[in-house]
Amino acid sequence: QVQLVESGGGLVQPGGSLRLSCAASMSSFSLYSMRWYRQAPGKQRELVASITSDDTTNTADSVKGRFAISKDNAKNTVYLQMSSLKPEDTAVYYCYALGPFAPGTTLNTYWGQGTQVTVSS
Repeated sequence: QVQLVESGGGLVQPGGSLRLSCAASMSSFSLYSMRWYRQAPGKQRELVASITSDDTTNTADSVKGRFAISKDNAKNTVYLQMSSLKPEDTAVYYCYALGPFAPGTTLNTYWGQGTQVTVSS
C-alpha cells in the first residue's frame, strides 16, 4: 500500500518561511505527478502547486513568487518551500500523487494525511 507522509508544518509568523516535505513509499516515484493542495477551515480544497514526472512545475496565482515545489527522486520526496507567508496561507496542506505515467499502466491516486500550517503573530 502506497503511503504519503507529510511533515514540516507548524506555527510561523507572517513573513516567515516553512518547508513541507512529503515522503512517498512507491518504488516508481519518478513516474508520478506530485501535487500540494491545501484546505482552510470552511473552504474547499485548492491546488497549490504541482510537479510532473518530467519536472514541469506550476503554482497557483495566490502563491506565485512565494511558494516553490520541487522533488528529489533519489529520496522519494516532494517539497513545498513556502516564504513570505501570510495569515491567509493558514490551512492543512496535503500531498497528492497521480501515476505512474508509463505505457500500459493504470493511473492511481494517493493522498497524504495532511500537515497543519498556521501563520499568525
